[in-house]
Amino acid sequence: MSESPVSESVVRHTLTTTAIMIVFTLVGTLLLVTTFFTTRAPIAESERQSKLKLFEQVLPHAMHDNDLLKDGVLIPAGGDLGNREETLAYRGRLAGQPSAVILEATAPDGYSGDIKLLVAVRADGELVGVRVLAHKETPGLGDYIDIAHSDWIKKNFDGQSLAKTSDEQWKVKKDGGSFDYMSGATITPRAVVKAVHKSLKYFAAHREELFSAAAVEESAHD
Repeated sequence: MSESPVSESVVRHTLTTTAIMIVFTLVGTLLLVTTFFTTRAPIAESERQSKLKLFEQVLPHAMHDNDLLKDGVLIPAGGDLGNREETLAYRGRLAGQPSAVILEATAPDGYSGDIKLLVAVRADGELVGVRVLAHKETPGLGDYIDIAHSDWIKKNFDGQSLAKTSDEQWKVKKDGGSFDYMSGATITPRAVVKAVHKSLKYFAAHREELFSAAAVEESAHD
């Protein structure tokens, strides 16, 4: 028995609707793929430039003539740097000779959680600079560790080293150490001082391998 005109119409409508949906899906997918490949390079370059500007704050360009993002060393999670995931240390070189290393470190004992730091250390073990990458400290109180709010981090760490300050002095003054703090907000600087101290100790213990290990490019790590 032949199908009724109504049934044929329903089938035809269903097939047409399905075909249209498939076409729209294919066109949408093609647009997404095209957009991804068109914007990927500019976005990657923008991220690269942003990272280099951040690096410039702790390691002036005059201190290196190499591409920092192409001269990284993979650092495992944990240890003195306190990072919860593996990170890259970026090596600065001048005329082919090691000049400095930029490390990422985490202070896990901030008042409101982790404080992520960028720590640049000269080849001789002296701090070039320290910056806060991320924190959740109380606005107007503990956030003075951020360079955007105060020069506390520059005044306390630029030029510091294990040779200049004994282990016993790597504390805030309230705890008998050498580092300034703001009254009513001791926990935050205490955590930062401790993390920077441990970063210097990490560098001292791993200096040779940091400069001699095979390079890992930023893109390869990502």
